[in-house]
Amino acid sequence: MKSNIFLFLILLNGTAMAQIPDSIQRYSSLIQKNIYLDYKGMFREPIGALKYPFITPGSNSYANDLWDWDSWLSNVALRQILLNIGTDKEKENAKIYEQGCILNYLHYTGFDGYMPILISSKSVVADLKPANIYITNMHKPVIAQHAAFLTQINNGDAKWLKEKFSLMQAFLTNYKTHHKDKATDLYFWQDDLAIGVDNDPSTFYRPARSSASIFLNCLMYKELNAMVYLSKCLNLKETSEEYQKDAEDLKAAIQENCWDEKDGFFYSVDINLKPVTEEQSLIFGQKFILHSGFPRTYDGIIQRIGVWSGFMAMWAGIASPQQAKRMVDENLKDPRTFNAPYGIRTLSKLEKMYSVRASSNPSNWLGPIWGVSNYMVYSGLVKYGFQAEAEDMAFKTISLFGKDIEKNGALHEYYEPETGEPVLNRGFQNWNYLVMNMINGVTGKPVIKEF
Repeated sequence: MKSNIFLFLILLNGTAMAQIPDSIQRYSSLIQKNIYLDYKGMFREPIGALKYPFITPGSNSYANDLWDWDSWLSNVALRQILLNIGTDKEKENAKIYEQGCILNYLHYTGFDGYMPILISSKSVVADLKPANIYITNMHKPVIAQHAAFLTQINNGDAKWLKEKFSLMQAFLTNYKTHHKDKATDLYFWQDDLAIGVDNDPSTFYRPARSSASIFLNCLMYKELNAMVYLSKCLNLKETSEEYQKDAEDLKAAIQENCWDEKDGFFYSVDINLKPVTEEQSLIFGQKFILHSGFPRTYDGIIQRIGVWSGFMAMWAGIASPQQAKRMVDENLKDPRTFNAPYGIRTLSKLEKMYSVRASSNPSNWLGPIWGVSNYMVYSGLVKYGFQAEAEDMAFKTISLFGKDIEKNGALHEYYEPETGEPVLNRGFQNWNYLVMNMINGVTGKPVIKEF
């Protein structure tokens, strides 16, 4: 349990509680009261295609659905709630629902490694796997992180996972074999289906297999490290060493291909380049090899699109301390781009695609504030010791959610960056509950963190 709790004390101008504005303390209390009354609605019994108990992201829109990265981060928030107010019995009882999230997905994973993104109570089992599993996206690489998080809570006991661990390995093998660019060693999205950050312009409406997303690659780096940990817990020494090498290789590839020295930021990479060929072409009536005098020597082109997920290189621990400082000074703090009164804009305001209008298909990540992006940027700031900036992000998020509950009696899916007005989906719980982890962080109380 100790390994997934950290203590974050605000050291600016004195001690923690003395420096917290009255409004933040008031909103924190309001948020806690609301969530403590509501969180037990996350627990669900087996229903339809869902064979194991599970936790749901919440709200009527997702009442009996199991989503990949949603269930993982909702679980991190749930454990914070249980740490704060749960009894030993409640913490123990939660395990079957938490582990059920993993087991439901592994139930529908074969040795081809395909794992569905969504399992609904209404899912038709035959439809959970597409006809060609290698030309579309699958579960985001967070299943091992979720399992590692739960194993840490269980003091490193992974016996509950042992019989299914080979399926998790098949899942990672599928990614490595079919979702990885050989030239850059970066992972790519097959298409723009259910990528989590739905209309991220780096991927949205782009050609298939063209986007080596920084979001995806940061998730994968943490996923590989989670496999190292789980392998060690299961006494699979050589397996853990293989995943350790994969993680180190991926970190090097991200550093080489995604870091932009010009902007001091990590970007996605366009890998949709024509191959260098020795094939002759008939041009101007003559046969010769096109561009043979100076063929391209690069394997990808940085997509200089200001997307919040560049900050995930800090969350994942990929950025160097020097890179992290540039990211904070040159990007995070700039009100023209990401820095907004209520958190981090999901797309830089300087981008021509910037828009905060309501949309549910896809969900809008072209600028609105999301609780999850605020949290992950906050988590990265804490990791690299940017205490003042982390405190500012936490205060903005607490104010955003506190005002929403005070005015509307509920949380929403995403918000306008300048006014904090909710845009869509009243009653959205999900990773919004991670505000609890931020509240504990700025008040100097123990904090549950993801693996």
